[in-house]
Amino acid sequence: MLLTKYTHACVRLENDGEVLVIDPGTFSEVEEALRGAGTVLVTHEHADHVDLDRLPGILAAGTLHVYAPARVAEQLRSLTAALPSGTADGTAAERIHTVEPDAGFEVPGFRIRTFGGQHALIHPLIPVVANIGYLVNETVYHPGDSFVVPHGLTAPAVLVPVHAPWNKVSEVIDFVTAMRARRAYPIHDGLLNETGRGLVEKHVASFGARYGTSYEHLDPGQSVDLDAVREG
Repeated sequence: MLLTKYTHACVRLENDGEVLVIDPGTFSEVEEALRGAGTVLVTHEHADHVDLDRLPGILAAGTLHVYAPARVAEQLRSLTAALPSGTADGTAAERIHTVEPDAGFEVPGFRIRTFGGQHALIHPLIPVVANIGYLVNETVYHPGDSFVVPHGLTAPAVLVPVHAPWNKVSEVIDFVTAMRARRAYPIHDGLLNETGRGLVEKHVASFGARYGTSYEHLDPGQSVDLDAVREG
């Protein structure tokens, strides 16, 4: 299974000729990430994780299936239905699926398990929204905007939100050390400059290594073979 990182929180997974994309948001290269994709997983409703301007048109024009929390699924159905007549093939709404935490389902090329349920707190006056973390093929975990550690398992690879309005470096370190993954890769880094990224990644790599986790920086567009990680 090949993982390709895109800007910020978006990643593309390729397995057995199938393509799955997680969180194609407004900070990311949506059209490029979704080229040839059959499935999209959305962790939550914030724009940096789902581009509600571009995704409905892509969804309506093809055969893409989207899995998302209830509010996102409702928004996508409404936006898709509002597209100009003749844009959609009539099946778009049927290809938008609502997901809940603590569930499992299969899509072509991939087995999915869901975790969490709630976005990390940004501020007491900012409403908390639903957030789903996705474990794909028992291999890689994308937590969305949360530090929820999946109960009862250790994923070989974890995607780490290294910077956000809702986190601090100590929490990033605690998440990585709690996951006990073999490899960790960065996501949610679109607001960092090179100096800030280097500072955070230095700490994550140092503490992760003490708990058996090798942290590897990925630039946008860079890929990694997760089969090698899974096999140890």
